[in-house]
Amino acid sequence: MNYSADIKKLPRHFLPEDFSVTTWEALEPYFKNLLERSINSDAELQQWLKDGSELEAIISEDACWRQIKMTCDTENKELEESFVFFMMEIQPKIQPYSDKLNKKLINCPFTKELDQEKYFTYLRTVKKNIDLFCEENIPIQAHLNVLQQQFGTISGKMTVEVNGQEYTLQQATKFLENNDRSLRESVYRKINEKRLQNKKELDDLFSILIEKRNLVSLNAGFPNYRDYRFMEMGRFDYTKEDCFQFHEAVKQHVLPLVNEIYERKKRKLGVDSLRPWDLEAHSEKEKTLTPFKSGEELVKKSIACFNKLNPFFGDCLQKMKTMGRFDLDSRKGKAPGGYNCPLIESGAPFIFMNAAGQMDDVTTMVHEGGHAVHSFLVHSLELSAFKEYPTEIAEVASMAMELFSMDYWNVFFSSEEELRQAREHQLERVITIFPWIATIDKFQHWVYENPKHSFDERTERWISIMNEFTPPSLDVSGLEEYRRYFWQKQLHLFEVPFYYIEYGIAQLGAIGLWKQFKSNKEVALNNYINTLALGGTQTLPRLFQAAGISFNFSPETVADLISFVKDEMSNIPSN
Repeated sequence: MNYSADIKKLPRHFLPEDFSVTTWEALEPYFKNLLERSINSDAELQQWLKDGSELEAIISEDACWRQIKMTCDTENKELEESFVFFMMEIQPKIQPYSDKLNKKLINCPFTKELDQEKYFTYLRTVKKNIDLFCEENIPIQAHLNVLQQQFGTISGKMTVEVNGQEYTLQQATKFLENNDRSLRESVYRKINEKRLQNKKELDDLFSILIEKRNLVSLNAGFPNYRDYRFMEMGRFDYTKEDCFQFHEAVKQHVLPLVNEIYERKKRKLGVDSLRPWDLEAHSEKEKTLTPFKSGEELVKKSIACFNKLNPFFGDCLQKMKTMGRFDLDSRKGKAPGGYNCPLIESGAPFIFMNAAGQMDDVTTMVHEGGHAVHSFLVHSLELSAFKEYPTEIAEVASMAMELFSMDYWNVFFSSEEELRQAREHQLERVITIFPWIATIDKFQHWVYENPKHSFDERTERWISIMNEFTPPSLDVSGLEEYRRYFWQKQLHLFEVPFYYIEYGIAQLGAIGLWKQFKSNKEVALNNYINTLALGGTQTLPRLFQAAGISFNFSPETVADLISFVKDEMSNIPSN
């Protein structure tokens, strides 16, 4: 099937074309219409679903733009107030209507006549939302939506001075690639000292979030927030025990390879001990990679790279460029991190990141580009709910794109040696990210199983878990105070709790697709595109099956896929 990036904004039939979300009073009549409308036939049910989908798309896009604008400029109080207004004054009033509309759908006699395969995952989610709905939680969740954004505001203000110039923490990390080891150490310590200055503010914020999240779970009848959140995220296809199995698999089969990678890095750098500020450094024979100088150049080169891989992928990024859907350069007052934000009504998403001219920025860009392609592929699905795909398959989309695109990274690098360095860096990153994923995920399980813990208990457990996944080849002596608060740099803990194991599951899926790609590029890309185009209309195991990969993260599967990556790494010529 051929797909086009020339998407159009969804036409409106239920709401006026010029309608925008301003007040609840203007929005409520459309919810009342849906709630009070009679449904006397299959055709009327189908129209009711389409009208509800249109309303969802308009509201979702409005909320997304409020968040995008706020994260692009955390110091603009008007943008913050706009976001807070939506979360406190509009979203809470939508939730009771959503619950009533969900019940109306489930109780409608014509719902049984819907194509049960096509609507299975959607109706399963609707039933789940009915089970989770709790009037008592509405104001708490509204407050949580606002509180969670404070992490970006706090972090966005952090800067350090290097060589007489001010840099955001994201910008300053480029110095960790410098050949000057003393400079690397100095910058590493400055970044972490800056984090320590804000440790209490972030500790207090996290404690408030834990308390409120725990209350939400108890109100909804769950023993803890972890169990509530698993249900809320629609984790129908794996359990907490599967996550624990993943943690052990990482320890058994990934950590030894990470240790090998670090030992090799130590030899290449010619240092007696490998320190954290050495991990991104290059040997004297290697030069610091500078794949681009500006966000504009990053977009241009990414489009060229995607065009070589598949013209449709390049067209997606070009369409976004034309529509002004990028904010890539790091600057003071901008929230940290990177994301692709789907915009359901207009179709073309928005990519936000903090580029500083580093190799890691290329990886982030192609990663978010994979998410963007996913957004384009689901735009034609008839209901907004069908476009809400599982986060695990969303991350397969992004992580597989990182690996697929490697063959075309010559657009970023002018020599074979630079390209070799970049590929080596990427494959090392594929492996070394697993212990951090396991660390963050295991920490979250403990946090919400023990919501009444103290600051000291939190720190003690964090250190214990982090040490489990720190390879012996990394010398962290004397850095204990920094390491005590490393969890504070992970925005997912604050903004999207329990969203992190997805990266581990998806990395395994991405490696499986890459294995296909190395054998038959056309088959792999077809599997990739056709699977993403299914959106959320299939269960997670069936989406993996459609991609020709196994939904399995047992130790045996992990060992097999890690072995494949290790073999690919050995095929990269040494410098």
